[in-house]
Amino acid sequence: MSAAPPEPGRPDIAVLVVEDDPVAAAAHALYVEREPGFRTAGTVHGCAQALRFLERERAAGRPVDLLLLDLYLPDGHGLQLCGTLRAAGHTTDVIAVTSARDLAMVRRAVSAGVVQYLLKPFAAAALHDRLERYARYRDTFTRTGPATGQDEVDQAFALLRSPERTALPKGLSAPTLDAVAGVLREARTGLSAGAAGTAAGVSRITARRYLEHLVDSGLASREPRYGAVGRPELCYRWTGGGGNSREPCGS
Repeated sequence: MSAAPPEPGRPDIAVLVVEDDPVAAAAHALYVEREPGFRTAGTVHGCAQALRFLERERAAGRPVDLLLLDLYLPDGHGLQLCGTLRAAGHTTDVIAVTSARDLAMVRRAVSAGVVQYLLKPFAAAALHDRLERYARYRDTFTRTGPATGQDEVDQAFALLRSPERTALPKGLSAPTLDAVAGVLREARTGLSAGAAGTAAGVSRITARRYLEHLVDSGLASREPRYGAVGRPELCYRWTGGGGNSREPCGS
């Protein structure tokens, strides 16, 4: 599935996937292609390949905007690649996609200029969240000139954070949230809590708790659907971008 067309006058964000596992690399590239406003520029499996690819694209006038970078690569460490790129004048942003959970590694990644850090394994919804936030972050810098004030600078950096995934309400779990969000985002019509629960493999009551959290987070909307008899049923639609939900609840 190819990505949705970009907004007029704004090119897609070009992404290079750097991942030594071919299956994971293909999956990450597919996720990128499904994200509106992004395109997969290429897929490579090591540091040397990544550097050659970036040099070639820059020379051709097609600089890569973003790396999805695994840190453990066959011919070197991803953070060493970050240093090499900066020394060579590349301004490509980096989202680390890795199983490295050591906090010292996270600190090194921040120092190396990594803008997001996504732990494996993850659901598609998690990568969608990071890419969407990155796109909004880039949009804040499309204009030139000085910032209007500290608030504008703070808001730009805040876009790269994901508070809804690091500070979930008590009783909610990130994997289930990813599952429910993924179901809602891929639905071609709005969904009831029962339909979302069936698709995500959870109960209607559980699904409704997560759907309400998505509404509170600004990623979904709810509206009543009136049937022939009885109380109206709530219909939930994805509003966070990159989804298919555009119609009211289906039958």
